[in-house]
Amino acid sequence: MDNPSTAVGGTGGAITLPINPASITGLAVNNYQLPVSYQYSVGVQRQFGAKSVLSVAYVGNQGRHQSDQRNTNLPSESYLPNLIGGAKYQTAPGLPYSGFNNILLYENEANTHYNGLQVDFNSQIGRDLNLRALYTLSRAWDPNTSGAGGSDLQNVSDPYAGWKHDVGPSGFDRTHILGINFIYDIPLLRHNDNKLVKGVLGGWQISGIITVESGLPINITTGGSQGGNGVGGSNRPDSTGSVSYIHGSSSDPTSGNPIWYNTSAFTLPALGAWGTLGHNALRGPGRDNWNMSLFKSFTFNEARGSRLELRLETFNTWNHTQFNGIDNTLADSRFGQVTSAFDPRILQLGGKIYF
Repeated sequence: MDNPSTAVGGTGGAITLPINPASITGLAVNNYQLPVSYQYSVGVQRQFGAKSVLSVAYVGNQGRHQSDQRNTNLPSESYLPNLIGGAKYQTAPGLPYSGFNNILLYENEANTHYNGLQVDFNSQIGRDLNLRALYTLSRAWDPNTSGAGGSDLQNVSDPYAGWKHDVGPSGFDRTHILGINFIYDIPLLRHNDNKLVKGVLGGWQISGIITVESGLPINITTGGSQGGNGVGGSNRPDSTGSVSYIHGSSSDPTSGNPIWYNTSAFTLPALGAWGTLGHNALRGPGRDNWNMSLFKSFTFNEARGSRLELRLETFNTWNHTQFNGIDNTLADSRFGQVTSAFDPRILQLGGKIYF
């Protein structure tokens, strides 16, 4: 057919030559081994007295032949400034397959690992306190560039360097995690001779869940026209100074949003170059959260088991400001600022009747 139409419905002009193929996605047949995961652990337990147990364990995991994808139809790196400026990709010098656009190739080549020390203390202390404390010291590393981790590795940041360019802390890596939960029977007035005092003021219980943990990694990207350098990927800035964490002690005067780290430590790389900052090189806010409740049962009839249970529950009991999201894109106007926080203190009062 001469002059085939390129518009929907058959109306439109002739195709402009040359005709360039669309992007292609494929598998590397000679580099697509089956992914494997090696898991191992060793632990010991020790009993202290009749009601306390301490457990200590080392847990490890090694992932091999994990899948990633990258553009393999790459022009000469020296030509990248031209692509950023709008030059045609298919005719760029150095392309292995001239006339084609991106050729994405999936390869099973990346490695991951996790190592963790896990401590668990479970005890009934006296008659009144049940306590459990868990602590983990861990390190999870992978080349995953897709947000918070735990998913396919996706595109590598620098297709010229490959997956090793992105090796760093996993998106879900937290160095320290401490969790404590307890139930405490308050002994005050529990055995008072006055039945009214004992029934109303005695027999209260308090329980809590405490979570203290390190912040998640933050991956700084350039954004803007240098975000993919014309060939795909996700470029990072150059590291030009030491990073200091301001921890929200100052704010951007134009928005009032707290600033988490000094943004002057990062600059755009040269046009067409790839930044020197490592993957997930920064840390976000940690968390110190207490959820507690105070409750008591008022018995109506012991034989029938009828009773009223009152409960006062608090979430973020001490009303700590707990920052969450941080803007991580150099090109954004709010780069380095806190963008969200966890909920402030929440109180709720509940009652339940059993009959």
